[in-house]
Amino acid sequence: MTPFFGHLADLPAENETNGYIFIHAEGGLNQQRISICNAVAVAKIMNATLILPVLKQDHIWKDQMKFKDIFDVDHFIDYLKDDVRIVRDIPEWFTDKAELFGGIRHTVRTIPKYAPAQFYIDNVLPRIKEKKIMALRAFVDRLGYDNVPPEINRLRCRVNFHALKFRPEIENMADLLVSRMRNRTGSSNPFMALHLRFEKGMVGLSFCDFVGTRLEKALMSLYRLKEWPQRFKDGSHLWSLALQKRKQGHCPLEPGEVAVMVRAMGYPKETQIYVASGQVYGGQNRMAPLRNMFPNLVTKEELATKLELDGFRKHVTSLAALDFLVCLKSDVFVMTHGGNFAKLVIGTRRYMGHRLKSIKPDKGLMSKSLGDPYMGWATFMEDIIVTHQARTGLPEETFPNYDIWENPLTPCMCRT
Repeated sequence: MTPFFGHLADLPAENETNGYIFIHAEGGLNQQRISICNAVAVAKIMNATLILPVLKQDHIWKDQMKFKDIFDVDHFIDYLKDDVRIVRDIPEWFTDKAELFGGIRHTVRTIPKYAPAQFYIDNVLPRIKEKKIMALRAFVDRLGYDNVPPEINRLRCRVNFHALKFRPEIENMADLLVSRMRNRTGSSNPFMALHLRFEKGMVGLSFCDFVGTRLEKALMSLYRLKEWPQRFKDGSHLWSLALQKRKQGHCPLEPGEVAVMVRAMGYPKETQIYVASGQVYGGQNRMAPLRNMFPNLVTKEELATKLELDGFRKHVTSLAALDFLVCLKSDVFVMTHGGNFAKLVIGTRRYMGHRLKSIKPDKGLMSKSLGDPYMGWATFMEDIIVTHQARTGLPEETFPNYDIWENPLTPCMCRT
């Protein structure tokens, strides 16, 4: 059976499939989501059958969760039934599951980042035909954008925006949180959702320097040394690296910096703000400047009862899904650092018609302005407003290898 290149082949009969592919979707919820989209696309490229992906924990998330715990499996399989055959489990005739889960059956030693469709046809497909089942790992960025047929990008859009639907209980709980946000003052109000990327893991991974006591900085150094020893080395090079990253706008915004930025944009003290975040590094002391400037600030834990959230607490991924959906439906979404969560929220809001504002801060400007001791509030406010007029989530012109998750303008905006 011949795979397509430049033209999509018809769905193969079960006894004609070129083989089965099996992926470990690693990382957090949204990295896993992108991996799943790519897996469906690669299965189509090679006329292979996709085994329902396994959601694999990493050292930061540490979450043991199955696909069925977070996504609607029946909807996923049914929606894609005319594109790719998807089976729920490894076929019974394949008995060496330990080998598959152990990653021994890699297709090739390395699949390059943003590989073209032809790479899979030339290098991966022959191994799949030989082995019948192959495991693909480290999969989030192993398929390109401009070097695959347009039909494949449209298929990825269908997977992301339509096929990957959260379980009904997650959708219903998110709708309840949105309703409570809108009715906190007794009348229907717009609200802002703030994705605050200031958890300990993110602060550590950034290798940026932040305001804190000597003890806090020493403990963070020990944490970085333990988690990322190869990057940390002896720590002597990190101070200059941290300064450079902050000037370039590559550091997460602290809660206090976010508060100043949002106020400079003109949002009043009364603004209702939903905070999507894990446990903020530094706790309440770190959050104090933000709460002081915007007292109507709540998290899902404050909007819902303990009993209502108990069913979601056993999986951090479920809690992330709630935050994702509330951010998606907010009137204004503000990201504070890069990452797949913010990328997919902004991309989905664009796909839905870009009617809702999504603010993507210019962190380089923030660093420059906040570091200028002579800049007054009026000048700072003008700079923030002018700079962010064009950073509100409208579709952007694409360029080579601009991924389709944040800006689905070219491949997806015609509803697929």
